Order: sequence, then structure tokens, then C-alpha cells
Amino acid sequence: MYDLEKFIRELERKNPAEPEFIQAVREVCESVIDVVNSNPVYLKNRILERITEPDRVFSFKVEWEDDNGDIQVNRGYRVQFNNAIGPYKGGLRFHSSVTLGSLKFLGFEQTFKNSLTTLPMGGGKGGSDFSPKGRSDAEILRFCRSFMTELQKYIGPDTDIPAGDIGVGAREIGFLYGQYKRLRGENTGVLTGKGLNYGGSLVRPEATGYGTMYFASEMLKAHGDSMEGKRVAVSGFGNVAWGAVMKATELGAKVVTISGPDGYVLDEDGVGTPEKWAFMLQLRSSNKDVVKPYADKFGCVFVPGKKPWEVPVDMAFPCAIQNELGEEDAAALVANGVKYVVETSNMGCTREAMEYFIDHRIPFAPGKAANAGGVAVSGLEMSQNAMHLSWTSEEVDGKLHGIMKSIHEACVAEGREDDGYINYVKGANIAGFKKVADAMCALGY
Repeated sequence: MYDLEKFIRELERKNPAEPEFIQAVREVCESVIDVVNSNPVYLKNRILERITEPDRVFSFKVEWEDDNGDIQVNRGYRVQFNNAIGPYKGGLRFHSSVTLGSLKFLGFEQTFKNSLTTLPMGGGKGGSDFSPKGRSDAEILRFCRSFMTELQKYIGPDTDIPAGDIGVGAREIGFLYGQYKRLRGENTGVLTGKGLNYGGSLVRPEATGYGTMYFASEMLKAHGDSMEGKRVAVSGFGNVAWGAVMKATELGAKVVTISGPDGYVLDEDGVGTPEKWAFMLQLRSSNKDVVKPYADKFGCVFVPGKKPWEVPVDMAFPCAIQNELGEEDAAALVANGVKYVVETSNMGCTREAMEYFIDHRIPFAPGKAANAGGVAVSGLEMSQNAMHLSWTSEEVDGKLHGIMKSIHEACVAEGREDDGYINYVKGANIAGFKKVADAMCALGY
């Protein structure tokens, strides 16, 4: 039998200075500990120890030359966390905040997120402490070539299929895939998020935002409600937020905020027109990481240095980065009458914020369930590459909607409590965990 606190203490000893990884493991283990302790097969197979240890971790030096002719050195990583149900699948993140601990947290979360999609994909994550912000296209090209020269040794279409993430968009994926082809001489589905001209899938840029709104729509239906007329706060302004505001508008909601490191915009008319969506993409491509120009252009309120969670809304969607919504933010949202919270960034809420919402019986969807749309369409891109065909937008969108609906159903099945409250955190963790754990036992690892 497992003692949860003893297990976490030992994990902390083995993984010092990795608080995000410990936070993610604790959240899952709190949900599944009773399931594990009541299952003799899980106990015999020491599932908790094995499922919280990455299969392997690669760390490598990335040397590249900047535009001044100076040599720069960054560190690259790939964490292959678990491949019990399929090849490793997870994004590459290029950002100055990247550490091994942050990637272990993301790879661990990815394992269960991918399990929930029902597609045969294991969990992995990678990246570098290199930041594309302020770098020229030539510098980014040289960095990507150097990074892929090392990474290509460890990946393949049936082994490990990276994708994009923060700092890795269409440009970076193109540079990375070009170097992979140059070195390997292959046209394979080894990366997802590729351009449409060379094997990419329609709907991929919008997929995470679309998927979270499909999940939210199912969530509201389960509570006898709908998206129609809902007032929504969204954080961030990149691809995820962009897809989210478009689909929320289509489903009848009004998105009133977007945000960046410089503060947030309050748009009482709603971020709900093609012109505004196009300007969000312009802001992202500018590499300046600010949202104030949106307020200037459309005559909205800009609140510097703050997050949008103080705005009274019916629904909140943290779409930017991990731990962006804390307990004080949660209290402000609840005090202002929030009815639903849907985590759209990976672990976008702190542990304290998540517990605050659950304690106040606010329906709260964790990122591993609600933001699985991106990796789901990446999985669909893998399928299209393997079959050498291309599906229409309608086909991909329809499959995405079906996947998000099935994820919601799995969360409800495992998360409904005796008083009728649906604990989506517990439901997502148990549903995702069981599939991986059962596969590990069946394979006799």
C-alpha cells in the first residue's frame, strides 16, 4: 500500500529543485492513490514509481552563430516520458524559462493528456532555453539547424514525434523539419504542426483553442447550460487564445479580455470580429510580446501590469502559461460570480487556485483534459502523414469535436461525486492514468 506523503517526499528527494514536476505528480497521485491501493496488479507492478520516472532524458549542447558572428551556446532537452500506449508525442518549447524540471512536468502531463485523446500516443516534451524573441530569421534558422542536428538522433515517426509549443511556431517547425530531411533524407511525419505545403494538417493552428471550447460546451451541457450569451475572460494572445476567442464567438459567447506580459485588454464590445482576430496574429508575429497596441487600435481599456482575473465574467480560460492563475485570482473570480473555469494552458492554475475552485464547487476543467485539442489534431496529422492523404477542414474539425466530447465523457464517468458535483480534475486523472497503467501492466515492463 502506498502512503501518499511518504511517496511525494521520496520523489522530492530524487528530483530536487523541480517544483512544477512535483506539483503535477502530486495532483495526479492525490486523485489515483485510492485506485492504485485497491488494485493488487498496480501494487505488484509498482506503477506509481514507474509512471513518475521518465523512460529517458536527453540533454545536449546547442552551439550557433548570431548575426554579429559571435558563438552562442544554449542547452537542448528531450524528455521521453512514457511510451506504453504509443510513440512519444509532445511539443518543443523555446523559451528562456525552460529547465529540465519544467519539461519533466510537461512530459508527465502529456502522458495522461495523450491517453485521454484515445489516440495511440505516449508522452514526451522537449525544448531549449533559447528564446526566439528579438532574434532575426537567420539566427533562428541557424539555431534550429544546430538543435535538430542533435535531436534527430533520438526521434522518428514511430519512436518520438515532437510538435510546436511556446516559441516554436510554423517558422521554427519548418526550419527544424528542413534540417531533419537534410540529415536523414526522409519525408516522414516526424514532426507535427508542419506547413500545409509539406504534410501539415488543416485546423492545427486553431486546434487547442477550438478543442477547449468544445470541451467547455460539453461541460456546460452537463450542467444544463450553454455557451450562448456567456461573458468570457481569456488570457494570452497567441495561437491558443486566438483559436479560443474565435470558437467562443462562434458558439455564442462574448470574450472581453486578452492579455500579455504588459497587462490585459478589456474589450467590452467583445474580441469577436475577423479584424480583431487578425490583429491578434499581427501582435504575435511582431515578437514584442505586448497587447497594448490592441487597446490603442480598437479604443479599449488597457490595464498595465495586471492579469484579467479581476474582471467579472461567467467563464475564465487561462491560456498563457503554467501557474498564471493563483489563489487570490481564484477568490476574485468566485467573488465576481464566475460559473466555470477551464484551464487551457498546461497547469495554468496553481494548486491552491484549483483547490479553491473545487472547494467552492465551481466546475473546473484541468488542462490535461481541456487543452488536449492541440495534440489530438497532431495525432490526426500523424495519421494523415502515415496514409499519405489530407483531410478537409470539416473532417478534421469533426474528428476534433468527437475527441473532445469523448474526453469530457471520460472525465464525467470517473469524476462524478456522491453529491452530484463533477470533479473534472479527479475524473481526468483517473481516466488518463488507468489506460497508461493497464498498458504498462499488460506489456510486462
